[in-house]
Amino acid sequence: MGSKVEAGRRLLLVLLILGFLALGRAGLYTSQPNVQIPENKPVTLSCSYSGYSSPRVEWKFAHGDTTSLVCYSNKITASYADRVIFSPSGITFKSVTRKDSGVYTCMVSDADGNNYEEINIHLTVLVPPSKPTISIPSSATIGSRTVLTCSEPDGSPSSTYTWFKDGVKMPEDPKTSRAFSNSSYNLNPKTGELVFEPLSASDSGQYSCTASNGYGPDTKSEAVNMEAAELNVGGIVAAVLVTLILLGLLIFGAWFAYHRGYFDRKSPGPGSKKVIYSQPSARSEGEFKQTSSFLV
Repeated sequence: MGSKVEAGRRLLLVLLILGFLALGRAGLYTSQPNVQIPENKPVTLSCSYSGYSSPRVEWKFAHGDTTSLVCYSNKITASYADRVIFSPSGITFKSVTRKDSGVYTCMVSDADGNNYEEINIHLTVLVPPSKPTISIPSSATIGSRTVLTCSEPDGSPSSTYTWFKDGVKMPEDPKTSRAFSNSSYNLNPKTGELVFEPLSASDSGQYSCTASNGYGPDTKSEAVNMEAAELNVGGIVAAVLVTLILLGLLIFGAWFAYHRGYFDRKSPGPGSKKVIYSQPSARSEGEFKQTSSFLV
């Protein structure tokens, strides 16, 4: 079946090229716009063209926010030279890794820059999922918003996640199952997040998850216990009372020390003024003498 599909693609490619030649127009075509290949296997990304007098071919690779040049002016760049081969019909990887997954763009133009065209090819390097891990908050209080996460970093394409409580599969909508009708949660299979809003006493139990990406067997995490605890109101009230008692003792101690005179009053500073008064000296009648002096 696979050989028949491949033969059909090649026939279509030949017919398109012949059509472009008959019309005298430049054309660009790929037999596989979406390619999936297991890790460590060779793969060819096809890019056929016609109608160019002196074709200049370039390839670029985009993964997330990163873009790199694989081929420039019909030559493989230095960073890919040891594992990629260029040909007029495409580029061939000797062996691919998971880091090669992304979008490859084949760009063809005449040497003078005319008749420019480009086409994208999506490459997915297949990697089975690794064993997922579960993250549960150390303190799960009834009535609070509680987030559980399930993740695995290796699967390609990215894994989707299924949650289990006490060995029973959890539906995305708890209201669709009698076993989970008392729970209030949101489950995201793509991110692996399980969010309780709010957490209830019935949510206590053993939680586990599985990761799957359609390539290789599903993998399952260890089961982790989550205990939904009541809010310790008595402990909070006791802590507040102890704090108020200590604060009251501190204020009383300061007041008592002040009234006992343990806090010295301010002494005059070195720049304050001092007044000295001297008694008048004896003088004869009719004489005027300074009878007092003030020293500042």
